Amino acid sequence: MKNGSALFRKAAIVTAAMAAAGAIFAMSFKSPENRDAGAKAAGTEMTRPAYLKPGDKIAVLTPAYATDKAKIDRHVEILRQWGFQPVLGPNVGKRYAKAYAGTVEQRLSDLRWALEDPDIKAIICQRGGYGAIHFIDKLSLKEISRNPKWIIGYSDITTLLGFATRAGVISVHGIMGNDIAACDGADTSCVMLRELLCGKVPSYSVPAHPCNISGSATGRLVGGNICTFAPLLGTDADFTAEGDLILFIEEVGESFHNLDRQLNILINSGVFDRIKGVILGDFSDCKADIEYPSAEALLTSYLKGRGIPVCCGFPAGHGGENWPLPIGSETRLKVTSEGAQISFEL
Repeated sequence: MKNGSALFRKAAIVTAAMAAAGAIFAMSFKSPENRDAGAKAAGTEMTRPAYLKPGDKIAVLTPAYATDKAKIDRHVEILRQWGFQPVLGPNVGKRYAKAYAGTVEQRLSDLRWALEDPDIKAIICQRGGYGAIHFIDKLSLKEISRNPKWIIGYSDITTLLGFATRAGVISVHGIMGNDIAACDGADTSCVMLRELLCGKVPSYSVPAHPCNISGSATGRLVGGNICTFAPLLGTDADFTAEGDLILFIEEVGESFHNLDRQLNILINSGVFDRIKGVILGDFSDCKADIEYPSAEALLTSYLKGRGIPVCCGFPAGHGGENWPLPIGSETRLKVTSEGAQISFEL
């Protein structure tokens, strides 16, 4: 695809710089065996949307908070440079109650427009913020499963990833339009997202962390922003409801006591009866208002003795890197004293 080799060279340069700084992460890729929509992730009942090809339409939506037009325009320009055909939701650019990107009805209408159009192969959300929870009693799972397509986002968009998982469609926890615009589509996270959508499935090696818990596990990958998905328990967007699960958690700007609260909600609701492994991402700007040396130390204090592996320090969330995670995929996690390995079946 156009500019692909240049972008991948950029990823190699950034990764080398990270290694030189002491953050020795590694990644490798599996090339796609086919591009058929409806391929099943091994051992699950999930559908993997068709991998993207040059000229495919990608919908750019704002399901939560609004954002500046200049950032949307730059995101659209970059998607064109990548060889895709970006299309804006009809209500993108609207505002409601100062913060939202339109009323609930307008934002939901854009999502339905993108889901129902079979020519749209992926949906990249421009930003998160807050607002996707408004769709809980309005969006049906059949609307997502009828035309399986990639849904990409993080933060508040964790809610849409939950809907997709419950509908049986693999989605991507990854960077959004504002992030793509900010780095001109050329940092490691952007390149890896683009490569995943085009069929190069990553596997990751993560350096050792003092809070890691050793072990191996396989399960369906779910998760995202904990303050977003914990309130979804019992709803149609609750991706923790069934199956053997690998749980990914990240957060931004919360107090340690609220992280404690959210994790205890999951534990006391029986979610951890299904959790076979945990991946902890970034906890950017989280405030240590109770005495733990780190957010990871706080969270793993509840996970010791459960017999499940825990990988800390995965570069995803609201930090400088946000490596893509295929939510809903069958995922293998192995944690040793030397670090962690994460691989996916799509």
